[in-house]
Amino acid sequence: MARQRFRGGQKPCMLKDVRSGCRARVRCHHGTRSIRQRLLDLGFLPQAEIDVIRRAPLGDPIQCRIGSCCVVLRGSEAAQIEVDEAETPRDAEHQP
Repeated sequence: MARQRFRGGQKPCMLKDVRSGCRARVRCHHGTRSIRQRLLDLGFLPQAEIDVIRRAPLGDPIQCRIGSCCVVLRGSEAAQIEVDEAETPRDAEHQP
């Protein structure tokens, strides 16, 4: 698998703003201690790579892949995860 380049030096975004089919890397969490702990328990560790698989028709919830697990997050939870978005969509690494 090709190594993804992440945008450095740009303003980070929240996971809720990452488009379906894109990859992102966790920077940090916001919110209450219990929310941060739940996100850590689910595998949203700093520097972890996340694939945004799909969104519900109205944008909430969001299905993500982190490691080998698929996780579905509420929009309010995804709004608490600050990420760096990859420069290219995750599918671009498989194209010739």
